[in-house]
Amino acid sequence: MKNPKTNIFIVDDNKLLVISLKKYLENRFGSDVNISTFYDGESCLENINENTHIVILDYFLNNDNSNAKNGIEILKEIKKHNAKTKVIMLSRNEDVAVAVESFREGASEYVIKGDNSLNKLISLINRIITEPIRIMVREFGVPKFLTLFLFVFIGMATVIYWFMKLFP
Repeated sequence: MKNPKTNIFIVDDNKLLVISLKKYLENRFGSDVNISTFYDGESCLENINENTHIVILDYFLNNDNSNAKNGIEILKEIKKHNAKTKVIMLSRNEDVAVAVESFREGASEYVIKGDNSLNKLISLINRIITEPIRIMVREFGVPKFLTLFLFVFIGMATVIYWFMKLFP
């Protein structure tokens, strides 16, 4: 059974950064992810839904438009649409107060743009994608192989159930 793709949104007004980050993530995760890019928060909000798993969100989004919402305002709206979406704030702003406010509003992580930010993002996304397996292994002491087997078994049972229900 094939795992569903993880839907990732990248929201930043720096077009070069967005293109570079998208390419980097596609090269790292391949066909396991579906990446959508946005250069302002408002267009991201138009596309957010229950299938949006991860949003990489810049804090300062109003380079071209002084009326544009900042990252914290967009974060609040994302959490209203889908509280389960993991939001990673990505910013050059090293102000601790901004980071704390981001966490209060529901951000999962706060990454400062710099030399190591791509590696940090990859690590965070990988952790988010593999979280159910990590919980089973860490919290319940289930071996990783058995955990993977259980997830595949449950997934196949679900597919068979729905198949039998739809085609009696």
